[in-house]
Amino acid sequence: MTEIYFIRHSLRDSAAYDDMDVPLTDEGEKRALVLAEAFEPVALDQIYSSPFLRSVRTVQPLAEAKALEIQLLSALRERNVGPWIDDFWSFAQMQWQDFDYKLEQGESLREVQERNIQAVQQILKNASGQKVAVGTHGTSLSTILNYYQPDFQFNDFKVLAGKMPYVIKMNFDGHRYLSHEEIPIDYE
Repeated sequence: MTEIYFIRHSLRDSAAYDDMDVPLTDEGEKRALVLAEAFEPVALDQIYSSPFLRSVRTVQPLAEAKALEIQLLSALRERNVGPWIDDFWSFAQMQWQDFDYKLEQGESLREVQERNIQAVQQILKNASGQKVAVGTHGTSLSTILNYYQPDFQFNDFKVLAGKMPYVIKMNFDGHRYLSHEEIPIDYE
């Protein structure tokens, strides 16, 4: 069995607008350290991450604690919304209602899901029978959950939005999805 721990990034600096280089807040950095401590009993074999700074910084303390290299996979990056939008939740709801909806120069949820599932398939191929951590984003993780559990929809995405970092463990037999569970972590 292969275990993949998907880790949604920690608290991001909402004042930064360059999506690729958005740093964590000071509290986000502290939570990344707590996250690493919570993984102490887990014998991880590999760590992958989105190349976005907030994802890398979230799994960096974990990688250091486990003496593992962070392997960057571009396919794990966050959704490209396109031009700046003021009403994010209306836009997100439209995307969940129509997985092909996107703004000019942006990505649809279907496109995000397809590239993320390709990344998951690559990880499953490279890490068969291993325990793997994957640094990711809220939308990316939500599309992965929707792929394996189609009843995961917009309201579930909204619930996930306030949880940073957030950990979901998914179990696979080869490439066959078996189950998933939330891994609670106390950041207080």
